[in-house]
Parts: sequence; structure tokens; C-alpha cells
Amino acid sequence: MAKIAIIGAGYVGLTTGACLASLGHDVIIADNKDDRVKSLRAGKIPFYEPGLDELVSNVVKSKKLSFVLGASNASETAEFHFLCLPTPSNKDGSSDLSYFEEGINEITPVLQPNSIVINKSTVPLGTAKRLQETLTKTEAHVVSNPEFLSEGNAINDFLKPSRIVIGASSKHHSERVANLYSDIDAPVLLCSWESAELIKHTANAFLAMKLTFVNEIATLCEMTGADIEDVTSGIGYDPRIGADYMRAGPGWGGSCFPKDSASLTHVARSAGFNFTLLEHTIELNQKHLDRTAHKVMQMTPSNDGDTKIAAWGLTFKAGTDDLRYSPAIEILHRLEKEGYKINAFDPTVKGTIPKLPLTQITEDPYDCVKEADALVVLTEWIDFVELDMKTVAESMRNPNLIDTRNIFNKSEMEKLGFAYVGMGI
Repeated sequence: MAKIAIIGAGYVGLTTGACLASLGHDVIIADNKDDRVKSLRAGKIPFYEPGLDELVSNVVKSKKLSFVLGASNASETAEFHFLCLPTPSNKDGSSDLSYFEEGINEITPVLQPNSIVINKSTVPLGTAKRLQETLTKTEAHVVSNPEFLSEGNAINDFLKPSRIVIGASSKHHSERVANLYSDIDAPVLLCSWESAELIKHTANAFLAMKLTFVNEIATLCEMTGADIEDVTSGIGYDPRIGADYMRAGPGWGGSCFPKDSASLTHVARSAGFNFTLLEHTIELNQKHLDRTAHKVMQMTPSNDGDTKIAAWGLTFKAGTDDLRYSPAIEILHRLEKEGYKINAFDPTVKGTIPKLPLTQITEDPYDCVKEADALVVLTEWIDFVELDMKTVAESMRNPNLIDTRNIFNKSEMEKLGFAYVGMGI
């Protein structure tokens, strides 16, 4: 089994480290935040991910996983070094590589000859090649191994992946990394650095385009009397299209789709290519967010400063506590600008949200809807379907329901007294 250093104890780093440890490798996860390292040593996971707390606990008890402060302390004895560092977007769509570069600078002096630096961070095309040039004197080798973890299903995505992508300048280095995953049954694609980097961006950009397309068709359904559920079912049976990522919603967001789409358009522009299709996809998503906010306003046209909106769901999707680029936040932000009073509830969100200074976060979904003039469902938590919607309707001042995830049955809600509006139905 290999000695592995994980640089960065965030979502990707912690999941990657715990899963590799579960495969029998000796893993040390490093972070530069002392409080986070102490919390992890105490068994406290800093974010919500189903099953991860139990997995981390098990591999720590087996002494296959440990935590240290400082990247160099993890890398000094390791053969493999996984870079799992944030690469947020700059305003122009380019990637901010400052955290990534700080991590590299810290581990470079302690890298052992013939060790492998494995990039899990989502970085622009050409990053691996540039990194190899900076590490030439260390005799370390760079491999690109992009992650395809979906929040809420990360452990299964790692241990039962649809594919493992490994990019390198040498087949020998690729195979060394591939051997780390030898106990995982999945197709392994060995390719160049550039191809591996582009695969990650392309996957997320394609899914973003697919979601945008479905949302545009949902709008067309509303204008023509068609039902988006029927339309997506009908085309989803076609194996060339597939049924995944075919649900209409309020708009897409999250930690990956907006960042990776913007990064890919920036890379294209830098290469002299005008990626009109993807750029228009990003623009259309913003317009769809506007349309979704307008649906809420249409259901409560007499906003006199006392109109109350109840919102269920704040995270960008169910199964996570992640608020980054959440469409729910974007829509409520638009409603705040129009002067609506908003109460919001989400199973994993407490306290206040800086981008929503006027929104009150409640700890109970029933309290959230009291005397509300409209309820807007923004995240597809299964918890919401299990609530007593008759009680909800009776608690509201005006039982208007805007279901942006289509999780409720329209006719059933109307029987309970709701004025119901969904997406594309």
C-alpha cells in the first residue's frame, strides 16, 4: 500500500483521503487552518456529506488516516501527493490559482525524488505542463487526476465511479497512479495532461448546457400547454439522450458548474476560440433565474411592503449544505431587491447568510410559512414532500405555491387549496 499526502482538507480532499484510506493506503491529510485540523482530529466533519463522518471515523481508528497542520508535514514522507485545493473564479471567468500555488510552494522543498504530484483540483488547461516545468529540479512527476464527485453522493462516486481519468506525460507515471485505484472496478482512461484537464471542464459544461436546454423547453411548455415531465420522459428513453439531468428547475448553480463553465469559456477565449454556445448557456441560465423570481412576483402582485414570502430550500441541491452559487440564493436575492419580506428554511442551514441580509432563517418549515402570501420551493429536499401540506396551506395568509422543483403533484396541491405553479407544467 502507498504512502499518500492529501493537500487540503476541504470537500474533495477529505473525501479523497478517507476513501483512499478505506482502500488500505496510509493517508495523511494536511490543511493550513489549525482549527479545522483540530476539529477533524476530534472527529468533527466541517460540512454535510452523507456517510463521510462514519467513514472518516473508521479509517482513523484503523490508523490508516491522520491529520496534520501544514502541507509540508504531510508530504515529507509521502510517495504520492494529491492537490485538493480551491480554485475559485475571478471576475473575468479565469481561475484563481493562488491557493493552488501556495500549496505547491510549500511542498516543493520536501518532495522526494520520483514522487508523484497528483492534481485533483480543477485547473485551467495547461496547468499540469507548467507545474511540471517548475518541479523539474525536484525530480517529481505531475499527473492530472480530475475528481467527479457529486455532493450528497461523494463516497459512492469515488468508490464506484463511472470512470477514472489519469493524464500524464508518461505511461509509467499514469500506471503508478492507476495502481492506487486497483481495487476499484471502473474504466480507466490514460491520456495526456491536456486531455484530462479538458475532460473535467467539458463534463460540467455539458451538464450545464443540458440543464439549460431543459429549462428552456420547460418555458416553452408553459407557453404551449405541453408538460415538461412528459417531454423529458419521452426523450429520456432515447439512449442517445438519457434520463439524467433532465429535470426542470429554478436554474443551475453549485460549486462546479458556474466556475467550470466560466473557466472553459476563458480558456477558449485565450486560445482564440469564441465558444458562443457555452457563453450563451451561461447567459440563458441568468435569464432563467430572472424568470423564476418573476414567477414568485406574479403570484403576489400587490407588494405593498408587507408581502411575505416563505422559501423552502437554500442549498444549490438536496443532500448538501453547500450554498455556493445556489440558484435559491440568487432568486431570493432578486426578491429582496423588490422589497419582499422573506422567511426561509433549509434542513442543513442555520444562522444568517451574508448575501441575504433581509431574509430570516427559521428552524422549522411550519413556522416558516405562517401568514405567508406565497411559498416557493427552491431545493428538492425529500423532507418537504413528507410535510403535512394541508397544515401548510391553512397556516398561510394566501396559499400560493411556486414549486420550482416539481416535487409536488399539481392536482393534489390544488385540492388542498393552493394556487399552484410549477416549472413547465
